[in-house]
Amino acid sequence: MEKLIAMIALLSIVLFGCSSVPEQSSGVSAKAMEENEAVKHYAPNPQVPDDRQLQKAGQSLTDEKGEITLKKVANVNGTYKIGPIEMRIAEAKVMHLKPDYSLVDYFHTLTHDEEFDLVKVFVEIKNTSDQKVNFAPAAILETSKGEQITWEKDIYLDGLNEEIGPNETKAGNIGFIIEKWDLKHFEITTSDVFRADGKKIEDAENIEIRF
Repeated sequence: MEKLIAMIALLSIVLFGCSSVPEQSSGVSAKAMEENEAVKHYAPNPQVPDDRQLQKAGQSLTDEKGEITLKKVANVNGTYKIGPIEMRIAEAKVMHLKPDYSLVDYFHTLTHDEEFDLVKVFVEIKNTSDQKVNFAPAAILETSKGEQITWEKDIYLDGLNEEIGPNETKAGNIGFIIEKWDLKHFEITTSDVFRADGKKIEDAENIEIRF
């Protein structure tokens, strides 16, 4: 954790790289999601309902973790190269979540609202090098409504911000509670990439996702 904190602390707020914008469609087909092996085999999160079956705005589901409703979706399928890290964003969603009463205490560390909106991305990251590196796929998220949220407020805690080993691949969700859900786009700023000894080997990248 100390390494991760040091890594994020070194992330510059002003970045000199270009912003990447992949081609995206306004919706996600069930067939496309079925063909995405990372999404298909994702282990459900213990705090947030599994939204993989929600493909159209307005759809909702309820399970033991609460009720979740899809508001916006973008089929991203964009791949980005950040030094030795190969990062793929499969999809992005804006959803409304009403957590089960048993999870209220967990979410109270992030919000005092009993239900709320969130923005979520499903990412897959691969370390293509032969050495351990430190990397966070979303160090900062900024919405088109002007909200800026840092990695510490991720609600999924899927372990994507931890050290990643040589040739290791990780996949999971990153999600953040937002105040205003009707987004036209949002921007992810990754962390820089660091070696295990703390030396920076690649600058962060900005990635814009449009709905």
